[in-house]
Amino acid sequence: MKFYTAIAALAAAGSAKEIPRDAARHAELYESGVMHEKIMAAKAAQLSHDEQMGVMNAAEGPLYPELPFAQCKDGYATPFRGNTNIRFKCNNMNMHHFLSHTDLGSVSGLGSSSWGWVSDDGREFAIIAQGDGAAFAEITTAGQLRYLGRLPQTTGVNPSRWRELRTLNNYLVVGSEEPGHGVQFFDLKKLLDIDYKKGTKTFSPDTDLTDWWNDLPLGRVHNVLTNPETNFAYVVGAQPRNDTCRSGIHMLDMSDPSNVKSPGCASKDGYVHDAQCLIYRGPHTKYLGREICYGYNEDALTIYDLTDKAFPEIISITSYEGASYTHQGWVLNTDYQEYLIMDDELDEQEKRGPAANGRPTTFIWDIRNLERPKQTGYYQGPRTVIDHNQYVYGKYAYQSNYGAGVSVLDISSIPSDPTGRGVREVAMFDVYPEDDNMEGGGSVAFVGTWSSYAGFPSGFILINTIERGAWIVKVQKELA
Repeated sequence: MKFYTAIAALAAAGSAKEIPRDAARHAELYESGVMHEKIMAAKAAQLSHDEQMGVMNAAEGPLYPELPFAQCKDGYATPFRGNTNIRFKCNNMNMHHFLSHTDLGSVSGLGSSSWGWVSDDGREFAIIAQGDGAAFAEITTAGQLRYLGRLPQTTGVNPSRWRELRTLNNYLVVGSEEPGHGVQFFDLKKLLDIDYKKGTKTFSPDTDLTDWWNDLPLGRVHNVLTNPETNFAYVVGAQPRNDTCRSGIHMLDMSDPSNVKSPGCASKDGYVHDAQCLIYRGPHTKYLGREICYGYNEDALTIYDLTDKAFPEIISITSYEGASYTHQGWVLNTDYQEYLIMDDELDEQEKRGPAANGRPTTFIWDIRNLERPKQTGYYQGPRTVIDHNQYVYGKYAYQSNYGAGVSVLDISSIPSDPTGRGVREVAMFDVYPEDDNMEGGGSVAFVGTWSSYAGFPSGFILINTIERGAWIVKVQKELA
């Protein structure tokens, strides 16, 4: 067995690609911000269209009903027996609950990011980003969303469809594209004192935050991320691009969450759309114990060494076939850090590279040499759709693919076959039935789910959608 595994790995390594960034294209489309503005405009146009069609959950009341448990049977979950007008495509995944954005306390709707938090006593909480703030709901043992309250957006700013959030230990970090919003730091232990039987709690963005950071020219950021091992949060994609940091990685020291400070930023490769920062334990011994960040930088994978916050360094910058808009990725194993998977948010629409057929393409990278990472292959999903976010838990990747909902991929074959030929989908739940009958089983459009979170010990998965609200689903047959 080891012999054949070694042969497969060698074969994959022989076809691995080291593609340099196209300097002229980078300057014209990415460093200039043209491509980012193109995506923002496309999403704004889709939102405007959906609002005109009346499919957005709005202030007038719940557009979508609360949905109860529905078993996935014969390819569909049908929450109301006999009513096939409300049903959702699925495979090996049950629906446990759905609440609209209105039922989750939002006036504007506009779902975006999502994350989860588990208290010290094991209670599980869903954190649901919306246009006007973040909603909090406890997930019951039966998989029901119990709405507890919300943290509104920063006082004085307008709603924004771009709201990103992450946790660091017991704290929530919230950023937004809305000018003046800055970054909110909130103590999640405040949720433990809410008695839902006595009503919900709306926290004040002025008096209930642990801290607020806004040392930015425009006070807007595209994304936030955290590294609990170092007690650092990171802000990426802050505007404008011509600022000193060039929309790179702002480093925020959360050692004292009530007094967050920034020791500087990593600006050398300009705009960073998303990143993952980890203490390095991989095979490249030169970097053992250092804080390495994998940056998804619009047209390349950029790897940073941020150990010395005063002097951050770039280790490598590598592009890939069909690069259109490098969006997000995740390391397969945080202990070994040999491979990562990554998605491109625009290659399906731009019809570039492997994604020219409109199917979501997950790029596979060999990162055993941080100075010379290689794209070794890719996996394509079975439905026509745009991929957006993916996170790895154990040997599974949980992908959020806009109109196609959540897809669970078995990625355990990648270390022995980095071409991606052995990757397979083992479960899925489609939250956007409107495009089910289209050619390819979906649409290449910015609709449906924005993100999902699968880090709960119970196995429940939170899905946040742009139009409707939040879902709790769970795989039927327990994954090994």
